[in-house]
Amino acid sequence: QVQLVQSGGGLVQVGGSLRLSCAASGRIPNDTGMVWFRQAPGRQRELVASMNREGIAFYPGSMKDRFTISREGDKNTIFLQMNNMRPDDTAVYYCQIPRTALHDEFLGQGTQVTVSS
Repeated sequence: QVQLVQSGGGLVQVGGSLRLSCAASGRIPNDTGMVWFRQAPGRQRELVASMNREGIAFYPGSMKDRFTISREGDKNTIFLQMNNMRPDDTAVYYCQIPRTALHDEFLGQGTQVTVSS
């Protein structure tokens, strides 16, 4: 069993910063990296950042300059640093171990992030 426990998030003003954490425990798969995505009400999941097993990060173009994904050396905890936040960053943020041919996806519990203007 894999558990992803998130922390951080909350309310921030426009232009502010937040840091999210996601700690993985249990039988963590070693065939994939980890992902942060977000979901706003009535909208589909939106990729925010990902990091593969080798520690290489990927960001969609709209996130690249403001969001940073990182991890601790043991690879079991990842972080999402969000800077210069905007109202359209408001969403529930999830960390994820993506589904592969060997296992289903694993999700954190979700963290509400609200950016107020």
